[in-house]
Amino acid sequence: MSAFFKLLARNRLALGGLIVMGLVVALALITPLLPLVDPDATNTANRFLPPFSDGALLGTDALGRDLLSRLLWGTRLSLAVGFAAALFAAVAGAAVGIIAGFYGGRTDNIIMRAVDMLMAFPYILLALAIVAALGPGLVNALIAVSVVNIPFFARNIRGITVGLANKEFVDAAKLAGMSNARIITSEILPNVVPVIVIAMSTTIGWMILETAGLSFLGLGSQPPQADLGSMLGEARSALITNPHTSVIPGIMILIIVMSINLLGDGVRDALDPRLKSGALSRPMAATRVDRKHTPAPEARTEGILSLENLRTEFHVKDRIYKAVSGVSLSVKPGECLGVIGESGSGKSVTALSIMGLVASPPGVITGGAARLEGRDMIGARYGDLRTLRGRRVAYIFQDPLATLHPLYKVGDQLVEAISSHRAISKSEGRAKAIELLKSVRIPNAEERVDSYPHEMSGGMRQRVGIAMALANDPDVIIADEPTTALDVTVQAQILSLLDDLRRERGLAIVFITHDFGVVAQLCDRVAVMYAGRIVEEGPTMEILRAPAHPYTARLIACVPELGAGKRKLEAIPGLPPSVDALPAGCAFADRCLKAQPSCKEGEILLEGTGSRAVRCLYPELSLSKETA
Repeated sequence: MSAFFKLLARNRLALGGLIVMGLVVALALITPLLPLVDPDATNTANRFLPPFSDGALLGTDALGRDLLSRLLWGTRLSLAVGFAAALFAAVAGAAVGIIAGFYGGRTDNIIMRAVDMLMAFPYILLALAIVAALGPGLVNALIAVSVVNIPFFARNIRGITVGLANKEFVDAAKLAGMSNARIITSEILPNVVPVIVIAMSTTIGWMILETAGLSFLGLGSQPPQADLGSMLGEARSALITNPHTSVIPGIMILIIVMSINLLGDGVRDALDPRLKSGALSRPMAATRVDRKHTPAPEARTEGILSLENLRTEFHVKDRIYKAVSGVSLSVKPGECLGVIGESGSGKSVTALSIMGLVASPPGVITGGAARLEGRDMIGARYGDLRTLRGRRVAYIFQDPLATLHPLYKVGDQLVEAISSHRAISKSEGRAKAIELLKSVRIPNAEERVDSYPHEMSGGMRQRVGIAMALANDPDVIIADEPTTALDVTVQAQILSLLDDLRRERGLAIVFITHDFGVVAQLCDRVAVMYAGRIVEEGPTMEILRAPAHPYTARLIACVPELGAGKRKLEAIPGLPPSVDALPAGCAFADRCLKAQPSCKEGEILLEGTGSRAVRCLYPELSLSKETA
């Protein structure tokens, strides 16, 4: 709960709405304790007194009734009716939606058609019809407002329930012999409660406004009882001569509705599990760069793409996560560089930092450089960066189903990737799309160009992702674990395809993976990452035959070998350190079997001779001897 309020407080508008609404509710609760005059007591001799008159702080209305007293009592009544209507509509709508979504079939069809009939009527006219049938009165207005809002909740909750009803945990509950009623209350309901709360928080203000509207028309609160709507209705005849009688309740309605809406938006964001990091604001177009303390170094490495002491951090509240801590890499045309390491070692953040794709907030590039043919892309103008993205440097993401737009044909998406950088006619674009699909060995490319992503297998979607990366003949391709979600046969085909394209087109490839088998098949060189740093680098086969860093050796030992007989499958004990509290010295020391006290003292540099380098005081082998 404390985390929820901390996250809510980060949204200043929501915090302001919470404070204002808290004051209004507190004032409504203590109204019976305040020394106020009878809100229904009339005194025609003092009618239409202006604000700040003696004995009438906010003045009086047409019957001489005290506006302050009527405002406070009316606010209390309007809040009670609005909250009650929202609660009734939420409970009834959620029940209808859960039953329809869970049972499906004929039950769903009958219930939702009834809901559609309610939604076919304009909600205001439907509310007026209900009140006309039941008769004027505040309770009847409450019922009318609740009924017209039930379809809103039913539709939302039904959609969520349909997705939950086919989940594995629901199937497991059915297999356990649980009744439908128990499954609904114990499995479905807890998952839809956050959605109900969010829906309520964003509709309470609207329901208060609807109730006030009915009272304004004389169908809600009846004289002499006052709520904010009836106060506005009674004062409309004196709007010109005595505007304060209308302005005062109108301002209160505005304050209540605005504060509830602002608070509702904050509650919605704070309850969204995707925003638990506190990143409530929309990400910037490019990663924020702040290299005041560590300016960009001079170019020292060769290659079409080179990283020099790159540092990327995530600033979340008062914590700093050092995801990338001084990474230096380079790749030449026609070369494939593998970047390997456990999940969370900083591989993907390194790759995303090159083109400024790390979300900001909370991501910040705090040091280093990423040079394309000597030109530093870190901190470049967004227009220049946008020109380079997809044109000179292309990116292949891990999950093509999430990358490809589900509502557009793959051919149209390929044409869009091209037209973003140069003008192309429709016929030329289609021909180019077919050519790209053929280049990645998709059969029947002329037909597949009109397919949607869901009509393709995982391997074909990944080939489309590769084709999209090749659309503008880039110089560098960054492949972020593009084969992880594929089966072994398709994975081999994709790797072979990438290898052929690299050799045919002279592409430089940065291949991110956690599989040494993939590295051995595709990569010329490999860089091993741990806790945001490169711990070993060198030619692939040399590292596979003789790893120098203990972490690399343990990673290779974890790879199962077919036909090698019985052997113990290795595992690395412990967990990687949290990058917001990295230990001094070697980050792998707590998990290393060769660690010495000196490993936990001071900075350990990446050193070596020739083509090999290692960040270790006690490596598995001496690079100088091995090189010699």
